Amino acid sequence: MTTITAATFQGRKVALEKEHQTLIELKNEPQNTIGNGIYQRYKNPVMTAAHVPLNWRFDFNENTNPFLQERIGMNAAFNAGAIKWNGKYLLAVRVEGIDRKSFFAIAESPNGIDNFKFWDKPCVIPQTEEPDTNVYDMRLTHHEDGWVYGIFCTERKDPKAPKGDTSSAVANAGIVRSKDLVNWERLPDLISNTGQQRNVVLHPEFVNGKYALYTRPQDGFIDVGAGGGIGLGYVDDMANPVVKEEKIIFGKQYHTIYELKNGLGPAPIKTEKGWLHLAHGVRNTAAGLRYTLYMFMTDLNDISKVTHVPAGHFMGPEGIERVGDVSNVLFSNGWIEDTDRTVYIYYASSDTRMHVAVSSTEKLVDYVTNTPEDTFISAGSVETIISQIEKNNAI
Repeated sequence: MTTITAATFQGRKVALEKEHQTLIELKNEPQNTIGNGIYQRYKNPVMTAAHVPLNWRFDFNENTNPFLQERIGMNAAFNAGAIKWNGKYLLAVRVEGIDRKSFFAIAESPNGIDNFKFWDKPCVIPQTEEPDTNVYDMRLTHHEDGWVYGIFCTERKDPKAPKGDTSSAVANAGIVRSKDLVNWERLPDLISNTGQQRNVVLHPEFVNGKYALYTRPQDGFIDVGAGGGIGLGYVDDMANPVVKEEKIIFGKQYHTIYELKNGLGPAPIKTEKGWLHLAHGVRNTAAGLRYTLYMFMTDLNDISKVTHVPAGHFMGPEGIERVGDVSNVLFSNGWIEDTDRTVYIYYASSDTRMHVAVSSTEKLVDYVTNTPEDTFISAGSVETIISQIEKNNAI
């Protein structure tokens, strides 16, 4: 019979704690590349499954866990909402256990690029009459009404699924709000007339006295069908979140990075020239779906009017970012504009880990407003390149 001594138990515990502390306190630095002048990626992921606190994963009672085994395994930490709160940079991380269930947990950093540490306990999300089977991808919005809203995807088994079908699901937008990011009030799930809803985002300001919601209607849990695109609808009261009508403000387009489907990332950033938006676009490939990030701008006074759309993706997966549970994927649902207009862009790679890229409001506005738009044909792309060559030759 295998035995373990108290000294061995304590030695393993000390080693685990040292390894974890080293990971948490690892200094992050910009990548050693000149880059594209738009943003600067950082070398290390800011969040992984290994960042999850040890006392969430290990039973440290020697009598009940003599081999000091990990009792509650974690698989991934990704798709985090973000907010600046009391001078700290916070991520509402989607943590996925090895049981495939996701939950939310707040991680805090003093500088936004490293030393992210989880708060003591995961977020407790109150349940509706129909409990969430799974929750994920929370967007945080500090609304002008004073509340911080968290809108997330709530997934439940499709009650209309045929007998024996244990994978069909129904997705909708779950809604919570808080004044301290610790105690969350659950509001009713979003009610709309356009099928399933994922990637729903709350605009940070009232629009004509109403709450504005960016939606992503689709026919099914996976398949967009006749739906898709980034929609816009309005709600009178978030305690009774009924969207009666939705208008697609940014639809799908053949042979683009958002050919198959697209959805908004975090809440937009207000600038002098318009509202900056970060979104994800999806296209199909022989290797499966490819998710990249793209940007666009809407009018300052009419948020339904798209004014600028740079061609192609803003950010795509590179290197190790291409590898993970769902490979070739970048996804973002959180960014922070700091008081000095530095913008921290938090993005997940391949449904596995979180990263940060740093830019500024000025740089992002310049990128969105001055980058050539898509002509949607190859000949047009060539014309755009030749135009730039000739412009440079004239200098």
